[in-house]
Amino acid sequence: MTIDAVGAVSALPALPPISASDSSAPSSSGTDFGAVVAQGLQRLQQVQDTADDLAVRAATGSLTDVHDYMIAATEANLATSLTVAVRNRALESFNEIMRMQA
Repeated sequence: MTIDAVGAVSALPALPPISASDSSAPSSSGTDFGAVVAQGLQRLQQVQDTADDLAVRAATGSLTDVHDYMIAATEANLATSLTVAVRNRALESFNEIMRMQA
């Protein structure tokens, strides 16, 4: 069980923050963009897996606190929306760069 910044208690596991000084990122040239993107997608998958697991538990009646599922589902929805927004912005930026004249 974890307690968040506003004092709410949750049975959901806390995910470690992604940092630029992660040991999997190369230290000689700074942060590897591909590694950061891969870590973000792995975290998204973890959040979605947690929400899916809690949905199954809620549907079968083995989940005692349904609000845990609602929190996980909302978190998964927000994480997916953020990922899609970042992807769309990256594609827009790429297209803008490709339109630039040399």
